[in-house]
Amino acid sequence: MNPRQQGDLGEYSAIEWLASRGYPVFVPIGHSPDVDLVALMDGRAVRVQVKTSGFYVNDRWSVAVCTRGGNQSWNKIVKRFGPERCDYLFVLVGDGRRWFIPATVVEGTTSIALGGPKYAEYEVEAGRPFVTLAAAPAG
Repeated sequence: MNPRQQGDLGEYSAIEWLASRGYPVFVPIGHSPDVDLVALMDGRAVRVQVKTSGFYVNDRWSVAVCTRGGNQSWNKIVKRFGPERCDYLFVLVGDGRRWFIPATVVEGTTSIALGGPKYAEYEVEAGRPFVTLAAAPAG
């Protein structure tokens, strides 16, 4: 699966999760490096950045939260993650686990590790896995 397909699965998963809670979801027209989705939550529009990861190391999912261009002519400029760019971070990892994290509590600006206690309170119901069982962690 290429990175764009993996990212699309993350967005579909976020839309499903948000909509299943009764939040209307909107997709921006055109490319936005900061916002993948907009949802109406409690009467206000919130900006959602969606990330996916299939990289599992040291009993954690390593998730890149910065934006590094996205094409072959990348100019080496990295946009670091921060609460000024979005309101929530939605993450889908290879085994289907998902998190919905307020941007204000995300401590990493380039990557974070998920699956341990640090962001455990923001883990939501699992979605569909996108890595083979042999590549996913046991448990």
